[in-house]
Amino acid sequence: MAAMKRRLSIAGITSLALASVPAAAEPTKVTQGAASNLGVMSVSLKDAVKLNYGLQGQLQGAGTPNEAGIGGFFPLRVGTQSVTFLDALANLNFADYPGYSSIINVTVAGGTVSTSTRLGQRWLNGDRSWMYGVNFGYDSRPMATGPADTGVNISNSQTVFFQQLALNAEAVSDKWSALGYWLMPIGEYGWGSDNAARINNLYAAHPMNTIGADIAYNITPDAKLSLGYYYQDESTGYSGAKARLAYDIANGLTAGFTYTYDAAYQSVAMGDIKWRFGSKGYGSPKKQKPPVMPVIQALATTPTNRDVRVHITTWENRLKKSWEEVVSRGCLPRYEDYYEEYVAGGHCGYNPDDIRSGKIK
Repeated sequence: MAAMKRRLSIAGITSLALASVPAAAEPTKVTQGAASNLGVMSVSLKDAVKLNYGLQGQLQGAGTPNEAGIGGFFPLRVGTQSVTFLDALANLNFADYPGYSSIINVTVAGGTVSTSTRLGQRWLNGDRSWMYGVNFGYDSRPMATGPADTGVNISNSQTVFFQQLALNAEAVSDKWSALGYWLMPIGEYGWGSDNAARINNLYAAHPMNTIGADIAYNITPDAKLSLGYYYQDESTGYSGAKARLAYDIANGLTAGFTYTYDAAYQSVAMGDIKWRFGSKGYGSPKKQKPPVMPVIQALATTPTNRDVRVHITTWENRLKKSWEEVVSRGCLPRYEDYYEEYVAGGHCGYNPDDIRSGKIK
């Protein structure tokens, strides 16, 4: 009887032990299946999103200059699921390539400093699979001008000042991202003013009102390809297409190549580079292992589209446009009639070339 009790006790203990195995194994199975989710959910934003700063530079593009400068990303408030930030840049602008204008017809001279600031809010969705954000800011660009790239002799080159407001909306996942933006000129040459800044005796220039959207895909953890469309408002408006490939060389070090095409600037290719230090191994000569998750990394990424884009027109065209506005009010004859009869014919007692060049004011 005692032996029977011992056998029953051993059997009971063994049964209990066997019964406990699935219960112990089950949590392990769940943990392995949800490892990626637990990884991103376990990240503390206060540890991941910190001040970062560094250098950036780019070659001239469609209406933008050769430039290099410094910048910084400043977290103002970091919560459990969101970040409020300020991002600021200052760039030294360099001269255009000899004989090749970034604004069409007239080359840009160097020696000016442009600035850009963005104030924004970014937040994660419930399971941290997407990051959403909005930011807005102000950009300024003093622009000095040089010789024409068309062989035309020009004189009285001027340095003019352009400025714009910018609005960006973004969404980022581990694989896909989307960005919408609006660059709106303000001030004396702002959107809707129909004003252009006289930059020399023959030409005037104005900032471009630009609205665009980009869609990007992470080809690999280090390479991103994006395609975009933009509309830039001039007298009639131009649509354009954009393609970009960016590659993360090391922590915080990114190089990119961008190609754009539109009727105003035609085909333009440019390169850029950015090196940021200060957060999660940024500045290290080797890549961080494991890599920072794209959704988390996006919370502290510096916003894009920071340049005031400029295009050119002839001063005569601006005079003609202003004249036609007055004519529409019934105050003056048509510009063509006046120009052909009096200016081109030299009946005003002035040299027609002096009038065309702006020497007669």
